[in-house]
Amino acid sequence: MTDEHTEILAANAAFYRAFEKKDLEAMSSVWSQGTVSICIHPGRNALKGWKEIRSSWEAIFRNTQYLEIETDIVATEVRNNIAYVILRENVLQVSDGRRSQAQSMATNIFEFMGGKWYLIHHHGSPLMR
Repeated sequence: MTDEHTEILAANAAFYRAFEKKDLEAMSSVWSQGTVSICIHPGRNALKGWKEIRSSWEAIFRNTQYLEIETDIVATEVRNNIAYVILRENVLQVSDGRRSQAQSMATNIFEFMGGKWYLIHHHGSPLMR
């Protein structure tokens, strides 16, 4: 595995760590703050720009008491200053006292800017059982 692949997997892990811990500050440091960033939560419309994306994470974190996320990496690719990770998300969530489990396929795209990999695109698509 190349150093770039190791860095991408570390950036991807930081995203899921921030997600699982409901840590908005850590989430902010993973995402590009630009207007070209896009986030598509499972079953939702595309959110464009960090301001909309941040608001969505705030709502998710505020309305979720507990999160546990396991990921299975399917593919990783690095090309110049763009990289992607395709993976399966296994999410256990407790909201309003109700426990739910879901699986999604996700694509995370990162861009290398200023010496660091930043998430510029997250798309989660639910897996139907």
